[in-house]
Amino acid sequence: MSLRIDEVSVAYGRRSIIQGLSLPELPAGSLVALVGPNGAGKSTLLRALAGLERMQGAVHLDGENVTRLPFAERARRLAYMPQQLPPGLALGVLESIVAALRVGAAQDVLGTAYEALRQLGIEHLAEQGLDSLSGGQRQLVALAQLLARNPQVLLLDEPTSALDLHYQLRVMDAVRERVARHRLLAVAVLHDINLAASHADCLVMLEKGRVVACGTPAQVLAPDLLAQVYGVEARVEQCSRGRLQVLVDRALR
Repeated sequence: MSLRIDEVSVAYGRRSIIQGLSLPELPAGSLVALVGPNGAGKSTLLRALAGLERMQGAVHLDGENVTRLPFAERARRLAYMPQQLPPGLALGVLESIVAALRVGAAQDVLGTAYEALRQLGIEHLAEQGLDSLSGGQRQLVALAQLLARNPQVLLLDEPTSALDLHYQLRVMDAVRERVARHRLLAVAVLHDINLAASHADCLVMLEKGRVVACGTPAQVLAPDLLAQVYGVEARVEQCSRGRLQVLVDRALR
């Protein structure tokens, strides 16, 4: 299974957000991070892949253009996680995951729902109401809903933005484990460059709706590119465990 993006364009009225964006085939079993400054088009691209934005171009999954599928079928194959759950949902945590599974094909619904919570370390929230949770907890529940559904492609919009360090790592480890075990593909918008460098197989760096670099973290994270795209003077070094780290010294503009 692989995902290919061909000449995708998105505009809001006359304002172009993404212009003719294409990517090479993104293979199953990999985590792809969309990185870049605010306004680069990362979240818009993710929503376009999910069918939530009007777009031109094609998105091929297993060679099939999913833009021609009914929305429900497209959503079953490419599951989208927004930055936060909508407010005012009068459901319990476990109940909300069971409800998400009822539109899928899971057989052991309760077992699957509880396992998704356990994988993220939030099984203790199972009986709480969604409206009683913090923003970070609601974000974790939204991810649990997606993991339980087990789609072919996970589309994650800033899945760690409201989380502390512990849960940032729990989320990224859970996504990597699910992707590897079930040969899925995850595409995530990440603002934390170092988190992306340590967990993603591939980085796609966007600027003004265009791809400026695509490849492994070692290929993409270069000081001159960080200066061009982010406007910062930065060093890219390896820590004692061999992981890449971006150390920002100052803003250039």
